[in-house]
Order: sequence, then structure tokens, then C-alpha cells
Amino acid sequence: MSHPLWALLDNAVLAWGLAACGLAQLSKLFIELLVHRRWRPAVLIETGGMPSSHSALVSGTAAAIGFEQGFDAPLFALAATIAFVVMYDASGVRRAAGRTAERVNSLSGVEALPPLKTTLGHSRVEVLVGSLMGPLIALCGEAWVGSPVVLAQRLGWISGVG
Repeated sequence: MSHPLWALLDNAVLAWGLAACGLAQLSKLFIELLVHRRWRPAVLIETGGMPSSHSALVSGTAAAIGFEQGFDAPLFALAATIAFVVMYDASGVRRAAGRTAERVNSLSGVEALPPLKTTLGHSRVEVLVGSLMGPLIALCGEAWVGSPVVLAQRLGWISGVG
């Protein structure tokens, strides 16, 4: 794995953290369809909503680091700490910013301005679901699949890489 691109593609922690984020974001499309009975692909690029893809990303990445390096490793402790900060921020600071935006949008005299985005953060339930999805996806991927390079080798798409 001498080429940096192969090293990047062989990083299962990164791959499964991103996969958890992507699957959480994709699930918003189907939740929108089931709950609101509308097909709205715009939810794929919006912040907020069920589940929190940010929470899935950071909790999945932390879990994958723990799987690879050990749950007693200092790097796992750092990843878990960062995950807690991101999830706290998503349900605290960003949610409060969204509520403030709602109030600003309701003020008289601001009708001529474009409305501020109000779905910046997440409810605690949205963060919880994302934080459970992340490790579930990442740990299953780590245990059963491995990195994208390993998957491609198993599928016969590539042979010895280096």
C-alpha cells in the first residue's frame, strides 16, 4: 500500500464512519417518505432531522477506532470524547441557534429578508438514534467486511495492490 490513495481506501475506520453518516443521511429520505408521504430528495443535503448523521459519523468512527486499536486505547478515548462534544453540540448549541432563527424569522420587519434556516440541530432522540446507528454500521462493517480495498479484493475487482 505505498500509494497514498490505496492507503486512504484501505482505511476501514474512515470508510465505515463515512458509511454510517451516509446511511443515516439516506435514511432521512425514507423517513420523509413514510412520515410525511412525500419524496423530497432535498433532505439528503439538509442539516437536522431524524437521525443525526453527524452523530452516526462520530460515534461510528469512534467505535471503529475502538475495534481496531482496542477500547482501552488513548486514540479511542480521544475519538469518544470528540464524539460526545459533537453530539452535545448538535442537541444543544445548534438546536438553540435554530430556535433563535425561528424567533428572528417571526419578527416584524424581516419579511423582506430571506428567512434564516431553523433546522440546524437535533433533538436528543435524533442524536441518540444516530449515535446508535453509527457503531452498529461501523462495527458490523469492520467485523464482516473490512476496508474498501479488502472488499474489492474479495469481490475480485482488484488483486495484489501496492
